[in-house]
Amino acid sequence: MQILKWLLLAVLVAGAAILILRLVFPLPDVSARPHEAALPPDAQGRIGRAFADQIAAHPGQTGVVALGNGHDALASRLTLADLAETSIDAQYYIWHDDTSGLLLLDALHRAAQRGVRVRLLLDDNGIPGLDPLLATLNAQENFQIRLFNPSTVHSPKYLGYAIDFFRMNRRMHNKSMIVDGSAAIIGGRNIGDEYFQIGNAFYLDMDAVAVGHVVPETSAVFDAYWNAASVIELERVVGGASDIAAFEARIAALRETDEARELLGVVESSARAAVEGRVAHEWTHVQLVADDPAKGQGFATEDQLMISRLAQILGGIETRLDLVSAYFVPGRRGTDVFSDLARRGIEVNILTNALNTTDVLLVHAGYTKYRRDLLQAGVKLYELKLRGAQSDRQIFPMGISGASLHAKTFAVDHRRVFIVCEPACKIDPVTG
Repeated sequence: MQILKWLLLAVLVAGAAILILRLVFPLPDVSARPHEAALPPDAQGRIGRAFADQIAAHPGQTGVVALGNGHDALASRLTLADLAETSIDAQYYIWHDDTSGLLLLDALHRAAQRGVRVRLLLDDNGIPGLDPLLATLNAQENFQIRLFNPSTVHSPKYLGYAIDFFRMNRRMHNKSMIVDGSAAIIGGRNIGDEYFQIGNAFYLDMDAVAVGHVVPETSAVFDAYWNAASVIELERVVGGASDIAAFEARIAALRETDEARELLGVVESSARAAVEGRVAHEWTHVQLVADDPAKGQGFATEDQLMISRLAQILGGIETRLDLVSAYFVPGRRGTDVFSDLARRGIEVNILTNALNTTDVLLVHAGYTKYRRDLLQAGVKLYELKLRGAQSDRQIFPMGISGASLHAKTFAVDHRRVFIVCEPACKIDPVTG
């Protein structure tokens, strides 16, 4: 009985502490904030002019260039930022303070200096150590930064989970960059060296450059999140802006490194190819699928979530499903779905990480629980596995270093291809 009393007292004290912290660090009210929309597409800009004839020749379609190579993916982003004349809208879950992250922030900063309106929307959970730099950039003209479901306490940030766990546990995994309303990069890559195959530890991923029909749809999704109640202006939760000269000096030093020189050389050739119209697009019909931003407050209904719409698409499989999922934990329901497809004579091929390539060991453990059932049902499982000297790397509780699959893509009947940037296609509710 004495123990129960102490437990009850501890619960009451913790509850009171959380209530006090919420009062001291309240979530800013954005209910009166005016709606802000994407600028109209710049048809007369360099990007708009470069693709105008192709877009006119393919009404209602989207031109797509797949970006399987990490260096090309980074070069495409830097190139579009350098070509921007009116607007850049970028939305990411993770942004690192490293070579690629700094080069992209510099590209956005230089665009803002040219008069380009830059809107950067980041998940507050994925920007460790960047608060001072982001505050400095946010204070510059034409540069706006907002945070999705931010912690109201930024030092230490994890205290926000203690204050408001259920809100903070809802994260934004969107990854897109829209330039001049004329071109967009959509896909699975966050911003960080490992996503662009820089250094020894890197992810294998996929995204695409798109022009044409899907670009306005991508802008509409960005606007929906930018104006969502769960998105807060950075200056309302983060302070400490400093002199921009320190950032510019850091960038100047970075550009002199061999690593940056090599990357910027790729950017220069990519820019020439884009301006000269030498980039070959695959023209097809593209449909954009995204979660409703109301999920950030827990208000989204099941039919507003991307996973429900993907389930409808998967229901139309006739002969074959090819799935690449870096974090594949199908659960009992997913196992039954894939097994049923295989038993109906549909060829099901799934590629995921092996034990020595996963970066989240707990996810691999979850996947192995269902592996035997899937194989017995006729599902073909493939695992990306390192061979040679790197295959004997040390394994840590939360994952390992080195090359790892991060892509979330699938193809249906060799006719429809899906490149996914949301967690829904990871088939695992806990990873990012």
